[in-house]
Parts: sequence; structure tokens; C-alpha cells
Amino acid sequence: MPLGILPPYGIEPPGYRLPDETRLGAVRLQVRNLARSVDYYERVLGLRRLPMPEGEAALGPEGDDRPLVWLKEHEDARPVPPGGRLGLYHFAILVPDRAALGRFVRHLGELGEYAGSADHAVSEALYLNDPDGLGIEVYADRPRSSWRHQSRQLYMTTEPLDIRGVIAAGGNRGWTGMPSGTVMGHVHLHVGDLDRAAAFYHQSLGLDKVVWSYPGALFLSAGGYHHHLGTNTWSSGPPAGDSDARLLSWTIVLPAAGDVAAAARSLEAAGYAVEREGDRATVADPWGTRVRISTE
Repeated sequence: MPLGILPPYGIEPPGYRLPDETRLGAVRLQVRNLARSVDYYERVLGLRRLPMPEGEAALGPEGDDRPLVWLKEHEDARPVPPGGRLGLYHFAILVPDRAALGRFVRHLGELGEYAGSADHAVSEALYLNDPDGLGIEVYADRPRSSWRHQSRQLYMTTEPLDIRGVIAAGGNRGWTGMPSGTVMGHVHLHVGDLDRAAAFYHQSLGLDKVVWSYPGALFLSAGGYHHHLGTNTWSSGPPAGDSDARLLSWTIVLPAAGDVAAAARSLEAAGYAVEREGDRATVADPWGTRVRISTE
């Protein structure tokens, strides 16, 4: 879809709207044991470790020195309980194509790692949990031309994944790690209330509503994407705290410093406290999840 042309679906925010070129950057996670987590993200997900100060780790795909995941150790961090906490539900790594997803599926089978799976109509996805119970999705998009919509709402669903078809798409090539072109596709959060989530992320931050009738969930995006952010009320909480394995922050990347400033002004006008540092702004949503808005 050319930039500046509204898609035939979605609800625009009433005021400020994030640019069509909006994308996501790194997630920052607090984990109990850094070495254990680094091993998982390298061995299972196929990310490679990037240079970082002691006590933290940054990991990214092949051919890219920009991290997708930052890890910070808190040796007393408690794992995510079965019902989850308000905050991270999962972060989602988008691979370049179905073939890459197929090679990843075969890789997981060779390791004996369990993963859930789903067909969401707009994408095909696998679901895992890291050693602290933090949720991870690895997925591939279907072509945007195949996405369907009904009454201005994008059609998304959860159906069984054609695992055999996905594996077949991988061909005979082996898994050599997260390939070049892999990016952070979206973040999905447990929230306490969908109306409050919409007030923050839609009306103030400037994301479009894209799917709003999925039971207990609201999906939002910029530029007509199926979603950069999912929110749901599927956990009773409480919010993740300082001593929990948790999402410390996630990142929205905008094209220019002026866009960051405009987003910050919109949030401030709605009564949210924004921390500004150069071309970066940071704000916490109503449940304490921090969002970093930057140009990189």
C-alpha cells in the first residue's frame, strides 16, 4: 500500500496519527539468569549475540547489528506464573518468508523443543516460552494482497496451522540462524482494561484500531499493518513488578525526530508523563509497561 493512502479497514485516532513508516525496534527483557537466557536465544531462536557491557546482552539476526532483544539480569527475578501478569503476553519476531519459518520449524523439531502454532489468516505463527516463561512468537506474514476485511475491520482468526505445508516451504536448506531481514513484527500485552488501552495507544499515541471484535482483545497498527500491537484482558494480573521476569520496555521507531516530538506532545496533552532525552521519548502505559519512541 503506498504511503499516505488509508487502507480500506481500520479506525483512525481522533487526533495525532503515527506515520505510515512506523516500525518496531528492540524489546528489553528482565531475566533471572543471563547465561541461561542467552543460550536459549542463541541455540533455540538462532539469534546471535552482539557486543554489550557486562551484565546485559543484546541479540539480533544475521547480517544486522541492530538488536531485536536486550536482556538484563536480575538474579532474584521470579518466572512468569501460568496465568501471566499484566505486561508482556509475547513479543513477535517476523521472519522474511514462509520458507524461513519452515526451516525454523524443522530446527525446533531437531532440538526437541515444543512450540504452539496457529494460522491467523494474515500470518502463520509459532509460540514458545523462554526459560523465565516470557512469551515469544515467531511468524511469517501472508502477502498483504491476500488479507481480508469486513466492515472496516481486518479479518484475523486463530485456526490450526498447516505444519506440513510450512515445513515443505522450507525446502532442503538447513537452519543457520535467524536470517537477514528478520525484524520485530509486533508486541502483544496483557492489559487491565481495553477501553483504557485504547485511550492510551489509540487516542493518545496514535495507532489505528484494526481488529476490535476478537474476544477480549484489541489490535492496533500504523500504516495498514495487521498489528504492531495486540492488547488483551486474558490475564487477571497483577502487573509485573521490579522482582519479576518481565518486559522492561518495547520500542516504536519513527522516521524523524519531529515525529517523536509530535507523538510526545500528543501523549502529554492527554495527561501522560513523558520522559524526553534527545530524539527519544519514553512513557509508561496505565499498567506500567514502558514504551520507547525513537528514530532508531
